[in-house]
Amino acid sequence: MKKGKKKKTHVPFRLNFLFFFVFVLFSILILRLGFVQIVYGDDYRREIARTEDVTVNNPVPRGKMYDRNLKVMVDNVPLDAITYTRYQSTKPQEMLDTAEKLSKLITVSPKKITERDKKDFWILKHPKLAEKKITAHDRKLVEQKKLEEKDLYKLQLDRITEQELNSFSPHDLKVLAIFRQFTGGYALTPQTVKNKGVTKAEFAKVSENLSSLPGVNITTDWDRSYPYNKTLQTVLGKVSSSDEGLPSEQLDYYLARDYSRNDRVGKSYLEKEYEDVLHGQKAKVKNVTDKSGNIVDSKVITEGQRGKDLVLTIDMDLQLATEKIIEEELLKYKSMPNTALLDRAFMVVMDPNTGEILTMAGKRYVKDKKTGKHTVEDFALGNITTSYNMGSAVKGATVLTGYQTGAIQPGTTFYDTKLKFKGTKPKGSSHNYGWLNDLDALKHSSNVYMFRTAINIGGGHYVYNGPLDLNPKAFSTIRDSFAQFGLGVRTGIDLPNEMVGFKGSETTPGKLLDLAIGQYDTYTPMQMAQYVSTIANGGNRMKPHLVKEIHDPVNNNDQLGPVVKEIVPTVMNRIDMKSSWIDRIHEGFRRVMQENGGTAAAFFAHKSYKPAGKTGTAQSFYDGPDRAKYSKPVETMNITLVGYAPYNHPEVAFATVVPWAYQGHTGHTMNKEIAEKVLDTYFKLKKEREKAQGKKTDTATDERIANSPSIKKEQAAIRKSQKTGN
Repeated sequence: MKKGKKKKTHVPFRLNFLFFFVFVLFSILILRLGFVQIVYGDDYRREIARTEDVTVNNPVPRGKMYDRNLKVMVDNVPLDAITYTRYQSTKPQEMLDTAEKLSKLITVSPKKITERDKKDFWILKHPKLAEKKITAHDRKLVEQKKLEEKDLYKLQLDRITEQELNSFSPHDLKVLAIFRQFTGGYALTPQTVKNKGVTKAEFAKVSENLSSLPGVNITTDWDRSYPYNKTLQTVLGKVSSSDEGLPSEQLDYYLARDYSRNDRVGKSYLEKEYEDVLHGQKAKVKNVTDKSGNIVDSKVITEGQRGKDLVLTIDMDLQLATEKIIEEELLKYKSMPNTALLDRAFMVVMDPNTGEILTMAGKRYVKDKKTGKHTVEDFALGNITTSYNMGSAVKGATVLTGYQTGAIQPGTTFYDTKLKFKGTKPKGSSHNYGWLNDLDALKHSSNVYMFRTAINIGGGHYVYNGPLDLNPKAFSTIRDSFAQFGLGVRTGIDLPNEMVGFKGSETTPGKLLDLAIGQYDTYTPMQMAQYVSTIANGGNRMKPHLVKEIHDPVNNNDQLGPVVKEIVPTVMNRIDMKSSWIDRIHEGFRRVMQENGGTAAAFFAHKSYKPAGKTGTAQSFYDGPDRAKYSKPVETMNITLVGYAPYNHPEVAFATVVPWAYQGHTGHTMNKEIAEKVLDTYFKLKKEREKAQGKKTDTATDERIANSPSIKKEQAAIRKSQKTGN
């Protein structure tokens, strides 16, 4: 019997390949899972419990401002405040619920609510009604990509009726006022809900209910305070409120410098100019959030430090006295005839050797549009933002320009009588003084002497009733020379928005003569102070400044920290003049205020502090706030006085400007009276302080000018001419 053959089991090759392929895939998967678990396991576990670090900057109080004697001029006053911090995961409805609860604990004003706020709030409160305002046609346009989703919200806003907006109750508006504060900034950045007028009861109620008010907190905020009320407030500047936050026109600038949108910043003048210093170093807090945006931990990275303190050059005692003097003089002369246009006056007092501004005063007489009553308000800012024809006060620069160009020499004489040019009215001084040299031309304020100097600068030749042909380039010659003193250019003061004045556009010969006596181009009171300081100190144009020192803050609010920076005197340029020439101007200015016949001698000749200076009267046209009332230009007079004291050792320089002082060719002497009283006050304060400090007044004098060879020679010539009758 034959054995049958054993049957072989054949597995198709393709099936074996499939099994092998599946085996390989499972092997790769197992290896991959192992690799992920071993190598990246911790990373993925952290991802599952993902957290995010968010750094938040908390604002700090601004630096203070002190006067030169360390009297506080600008301070911070603490305020109880209620804030709200929105988490990243907070939904609008949750914010609305919190606002609803908070509205029952505090009082807020709905005045700042806008129509757009109401519309957004209406949609949030009535989502179903808002949804009905979108039609099927609107949605079809979105499908057709003719509209975007965001356009639907705009349609909802546009379709909200006036009746629906007026349906809000007073309580609803109160909730909205709080809600709009909640939504005012970034997530995790505290928003101020209320920081002014928070009562103790409100503060306590909110404190007791914080557990049911997610995101709400109580804290201490601050606001600017001014111990001297409105004194110099236009110069000190303003700070934005927490509602205003960063100014929109500079938003990118501040955001790039780590500011938050609701940060308060300097909006004007010193507050703005020194923002980087006053703002301080904000506290940095790191908030650790989970994947839902909830804060799980907070850590202080750096403690905040309030802004640095400024010590100003201002002497508040002198400032207050000057403001009172100006106000009294303004009210006194405003009641006199022919002063209908008089409404302002200015006084700058500075150290001519350092450029430090001791006083920057300005007052303006204004009418309240609502009550019709007149008040006198601070206008110190007008010293750099307004300009006027200054008249003869600029003649010191004219004479020096004459020396520099060779148009005249020290001692040059001209016969002072009215000049007559063909086709024009005679032009002259207030009197016919006869033969005058440069010194007595300043003493008597001779227009003719300055006219003849300007004619020589312009390459002309005076012939009675003849034509006057001058080189137009003489305008640039005089203006360039004046600019060396600070006239017609920015002084460089540490304040923004300084104006340079206006230059006349005509270049006729007559206008050149007007330019030489200060009746063509306009200058600011600050420019006049810089000009006379340049003469006072012997030729250095000093940069005027209001900040003297910058100090680090200290915990003790009654003390100053160490000096961070001291503002050193800055010479902007030295005038291109010989010292002997400047000495002659000193002597001419001394005669103005100390010799009989000098235009200011009646007020200053008897003063122990021996001042020197130059008066000015400019025939001008009124261009003030009421000019629209007049059908044609109104002629008026500006009166000025610049000077320094003592004349032989100047320690203080000043410029007094009274625009539109009176109408007519003769009037009051308000400029001289203001200057006299202010200088009296300055030297009285100095004496009192030296006495209080146990110091003796330095009686030593600098005889440089009095002993100048050119002055001695001139005085000898004058005595000789008096003896001979010439």
